[in-house]
Amino acid sequence: MSRARPGGRPVVAVGAQVCFRGRRWQVVGLAGQHVHLSDEESSEAVLAGHLFADPGFAVLGTEVPQAVPQWGLFQTAPEAARQKALAWQRHIREVECGSPEGPGSSAVMREQYDPGRFTLAEREAAKAEELTALGFGRVTRSTVQRMRLAYRKQGLWGLVDHRTTRSPSPTGRADERVVAAVREALRRQRGRSRGTIGALIPQIGRILADRHGAGTVPLPGRSTLYRLIRAVAAPGDLPDAPARPLAADGRALVPTVALRPGEQVQIDTTRLDILARFEDGTLGRPELTTAVDVASRAVVAAVLRPAGTQAVDAALLLAEMAVPHPVRPTWPDALRLDHADVLPHARLLTVDERLDGAAARPVVVPETIVVDRGKIFLSQTFIAACETLGISVQPAPPHAPTAKGIVERTFGSINALFCQHVAGYTGSDVTRRGRTAETEACFSVPQLQDLLDEWLIHYHHRPHNGLRHPLLPKTALSPNQMWAALIAVAGYVPVPLSGHDYLELLPMRWQTITEHGIRVQHRTYDHDVLGPYRRQPSPHAARGGKWEIHHNPHDARQIWVRLPHGRLVEIPWIHRDHTHHPFNERTWQYVQSITARRTDPATHEADLADALDQLQRRARTGSTTRTEQALLARTAPARTPHPLTAPQPADNTEHTGHSTAQAPRDSIDDLDDWADDTDPTEHPDPTHGNTEETADEVPEAPVLPYTGLGLYDAQAEADTW
Repeated sequence: MSRARPGGRPVVAVGAQVCFRGRRWQVVGLAGQHVHLSDEESSEAVLAGHLFADPGFAVLGTEVPQAVPQWGLFQTAPEAARQKALAWQRHIREVECGSPEGPGSSAVMREQYDPGRFTLAEREAAKAEELTALGFGRVTRSTVQRMRLAYRKQGLWGLVDHRTTRSPSPTGRADERVVAAVREALRRQRGRSRGTIGALIPQIGRILADRHGAGTVPLPGRSTLYRLIRAVAAPGDLPDAPARPLAADGRALVPTVALRPGEQVQIDTTRLDILARFEDGTLGRPELTTAVDVASRAVVAAVLRPAGTQAVDAALLLAEMAVPHPVRPTWPDALRLDHADVLPHARLLTVDERLDGAAARPVVVPETIVVDRGKIFLSQTFIAACETLGISVQPAPPHAPTAKGIVERTFGSINALFCQHVAGYTGSDVTRRGRTAETEACFSVPQLQDLLDEWLIHYHHRPHNGLRHPLLPKTALSPNQMWAALIAVAGYVPVPLSGHDYLELLPMRWQTITEHGIRVQHRTYDHDVLGPYRRQPSPHAARGGKWEIHHNPHDARQIWVRLPHGRLVEIPWIHRDHTHHPFNERTWQYVQSITARRTDPATHEADLADALDQLQRRARTGSTTRTEQALLARTAPARTPHPLTAPQPADNTEHTGHSTAQAPRDSIDDLDDWADDTDPTEHPDPTHGNTEETADEVPEAPVLPYTGLGLYDAQAEADTW
């Protein structure tokens, strides 16, 4: 038989009936940890632990054992509901064992609840009469029985009036058919341009008519529908919700974790909240492309462009983040790496000599780059550049800005800590824009780039609340401090880059070499170095005899062709001397649209070159049309390094009147020597190609020129270090 003390849990004893493995058994013996079971067909001995662990185990002929009290849930009920449940508990105990205090109590037992004289049903009926007389309302025996069983299954939580703990339904008493129609209308609207809530109401009516027939399900009132739509819609589906909700797709925000520098770098592009003066005199907000190291929160690359960031700009970020940043001559010594106490400059200098004279900014070699699904980051140029350097490109999920939350937050820090302190600040939206923002704007894009680069040095010395070291969890570290702590464990990996690496990052196409040179978009590129290869097929039979050509999208004045010796050789445009400023394909297409077509290709190309020269002259005098101004504003000053050009002094603009990238490249005549495997560094004259400067005006130790885009002149960087 099975025994149990009053109100207690059942006991397995000899003779008890149990349910095990879905069958009915009788306990015929107990020996240590073994329980001997027998039924009509067989008998076996089972370990007690194995018996109790069976999902269907139960002692038959006993009451359901009382559940363990769920105190956490019980505390969530209102005070009045808890007091009433405690009162019910005393009455239930009295019905089961005769005493309100529970089994084993020394309290005097009332006669009508004596288990030895009255059955359980009689005690339940007596309790129902008592509770009705006490003011509990109309209480029947079935009510007492239901409360007793609930107490057995759920403890005190089963005695609570769950009407007081039930969460209100978001849809209230609305018709379920209307609720389903609202959800369907929101689903159809997902991914499309969002309007107002009122625009969804006719669509909801059409869905109800299609599903249930016209007039079958009436629409609630307009205010009721508004409340229903707001209750049902997800944060990203609500028409009047913010444009960029934090979790529009409802997924949990999982923080990104990286344990070593360069393990993950996030890249993104946005417009800076500053008005800049472009070269044609117009005002506009330049585009900022930023790369942020997740492990150290360091801004390892930041590039400003007037507009129209292209794939080559993203590819060139790789060169900037992987090499040290030189200190500008006008910067204070406090921004130098050797003046940063937190960085092991002496030890790093033994690994990478380029850190001598570098700025106090982290240098990382990316392992994985997280990008959005923009064309520039998924282009062949960027992917090929990453593959060359052994970098994995990881596109973020669509419509998930939180996948790049760190770089997105960095944009906010740049706007809050840098942009709002610069003349020409526009604010984050039109409601925050001042009336004098246009008149205050006074910086060009290169000047803003210079200011941003200097500010980033200070930023990397600033404590970041998101950077905590396991040994100092209460101390916020700066990006430089975290970088120093991580490279002590992960090590420092220098990456040497050369001018040839820069050229390899440029976009590529395949062209034939004709007797006139290389024709690209009605432009002819020619030089004597092409003589042996005119009308000759290339060694690449898979390309139909065409030659590999590299070009700069921002400067079409020259291209680079890979000759059989394997090196890229610069080939100038035959009319390059007539164009003193870079131009891109958009500008060239505009010049073609305004120039009359000639039968003779050579004459037509000369007319196009003259029209381009006239357009650039009008841009300098401010006499261009609004269309031409908008077109030229997207043409950034090209910073294409020449493989043979030695580094120029930092102030070469004052001597020559134009930047290094815009200087005439007369050194093209030396390409024949270079094709014969001569070393480009054998040209000792740093003023080669510029006869207006004397050798005495060139400093003995030239520093790296500022490119105006925050990028290295790759060839100059290689020659200097």
